[in-house]
Amino acid sequence: MHFDPDVIILGAGAAGMMCAIEAGKRGQRVWLVDHAQKIGEKIRISGGGRCNFTNIHAAPEHYLSSNPHFCKSALRGYTPQDFIALVEKHGIAYHEKTLGQLFCDESAQQIITMLLTECHDAGVRVDKDVTVGAVTAAEPGGYCVETSQGTHQCRSVVVATGGLSIPKIGASKFGYDLARHFGMDIVETRPALVPLTFQSGLLDFCKSLTGVSVDARVACGRTSFAEGLLFTHRGLSGPSILQISSYWAEGGDITVNLAPDTDVTRFLIDRKAAQPKQEIHNALAECVPKRLAQGLCGFYGVDGRLADLSHEKIRLLAQAVNGWQLRPGGTEGYRTAEVTLGGVDTRGLSSRTMESQRHPGLYFIGEVVDVTGHLGGYNFQWAWASGYAAGQVV
Repeated sequence: MHFDPDVIILGAGAAGMMCAIEAGKRGQRVWLVDHAQKIGEKIRISGGGRCNFTNIHAAPEHYLSSNPHFCKSALRGYTPQDFIALVEKHGIAYHEKTLGQLFCDESAQQIITMLLTECHDAGVRVDKDVTVGAVTAAEPGGYCVETSQGTHQCRSVVVATGGLSIPKIGASKFGYDLARHFGMDIVETRPALVPLTFQSGLLDFCKSLTGVSVDARVACGRTSFAEGLLFTHRGLSGPSILQISSYWAEGGDITVNLAPDTDVTRFLIDRKAAQPKQEIHNALAECVPKRLAQGLCGFYGVDGRLADLSHEKIRLLAQAVNGWQLRPGGTEGYRTAEVTLGGVDTRGLSSRTMESQRHPGLYFIGEVVDVTGHLGGYNFQWAWASGYAAGQVV
């Protein structure tokens, strides 16, 4: 390959492409490489194929990190409105779904095409199916990068290799290994935005309700989310569960309110006075979906006419609806996790540029870094913002 790059970017996902575009605009010779056979696969499958490309409410409080202030500078430097302007420049129609989440009207492929067009216009060389081997410091400066297309020396290396989530589309630990090679710390990684699994009786209960969904409030410690919850044959999923999974640790409990807008104890006791002959599962079905009402009555052994049930039994069932205490057995793991929690310790990076503080010219951006957003476009916004920040200086 007769190409002498200034910057080599490892990983052509959201962050890598954004960084390449910005560096290319500044006149840098940029080589953007990816080991996959298709560029931007995680973008393509996101948002049900429509790409939840940002969230208009993106702010530091929607991100988890062992160094919570780190994300502020990059998020301030490149906002959701900046990315929306890029989307509009390319004539991509989009809509707000809920809670500030923006999706393409048509296809996530439009975002990939937009980014690749911007890369082309900025003079970026993009190569897929490139295997990267050792990355080492060169003398008197810069880096030496071994690839399946030869060994190349450059001034800067940007690591945009992503996390461990969804291995079937090429996720790997390459970025973490590279960081360790340069003596950088890694905050322990684990799956995030991932369904929760259960054992024994609770698993059987969830299986029996597979496909039932309900608006719920799910809490872990002082953190809670009020969004949809879905019963599956492995346990619980849906937005509220995915959100809380980032806060849940093995051995801990979560609390689920299956009817957050209703005081179910008061409702059932009032109903007992008004319609004593009504079956309790039918009364409860006015607060939660019918199948769930029947399942809960069976699970807690509370059945029959309201008139025949003590206030104590009614209270037991109602408290389970409004404050269901659960201990998950685990998660579905990286196979279905949307993102990876943890990553390259941001205490070793500049919050303004994403550059390693100990290794000039070495940058880490996107999901490989210990910054993890909530569900709903926040992780893409971190990718755009961190990629933009590095792209201004590489």
